[in-house]
Amino acid sequence: MKIKLAWRLARLVLHLVQGLVTCALVFPWAGDALRERLIQRWSVRLLGVCRVRLERVPGEDSLAHALIVANHISWLDIFVINAVHPCRFVAKAEIRAWPVVGWLVAQAGTVFIARGNRRDLRHIFKGLVEALGQRRRVAFFPEGTTASQGTVLPFHANLFEAAIDAAVPVQPVALAYVDADGGWHPAVDYTGETTFVDSIVRILGGEPVVARLACLAPIPAAGAHRRELAQAAHDAIAGALGQG
Repeated sequence: MKIKLAWRLARLVLHLVQGLVTCALVFPWAGDALRERLIQRWSVRLLGVCRVRLERVPGEDSLAHALIVANHISWLDIFVINAVHPCRFVAKAEIRAWPVVGWLVAQAGTVFIARGNRRDLRHIFKGLVEALGQRRRVAFFPEGTTASQGTVLPFHANLFEAAIDAAVPVQPVALAYVDADGGWHPAVDYTGETTFVDSIVRILGGEPVVARLACLAPIPAAGAHRRELAQAAHDAIAGALGQG
């Protein structure tokens, strides 16, 4: 078992190095379309290295232009979503400190936000509206932190205003990680005192994971209030996960 874990860790390190090289040598001159293809391809391969099989739940198509919101379970979430359709993410500042991966997601266009920093929030909000106005796909985790599987925390409403100002729909995305029997996978939760390294070791050393992603019906933002959008997105995701 230790040999298998060491081999998986070595493959992960090699894949991370490949990502570093791509970001350093290719991203500076690559256009948006090429960047998205590279991000999607790298994310798919990362899931493969981690023995995570992506399963699309039948339902709505993934919109190419929308404000995407999802429940937040693990550091894997960003890569599961990017494997389907790359997004520009807004994520908590703590992610930037993750070894190597934090730098990689920053190079992929992720914007980091510090909790309680209103000035930072205003600046990021303006950037989101501009990105959405340029027909880019933007995503964030409105819970503001990771939650145990089976739980969807209340959604913070502030950033939903960007969809209203940019006149784009909100598309909820429900994420779940299950084992071979269809139950919540015990290795994926990233809460409490679990460190990033602890999480990687648990995932690589545990049983294979199935990541289920469900794109839900878009919610029109025109004429809505940000709190209404946040609650509607929360209820849609909770319902898709059987928590409604």
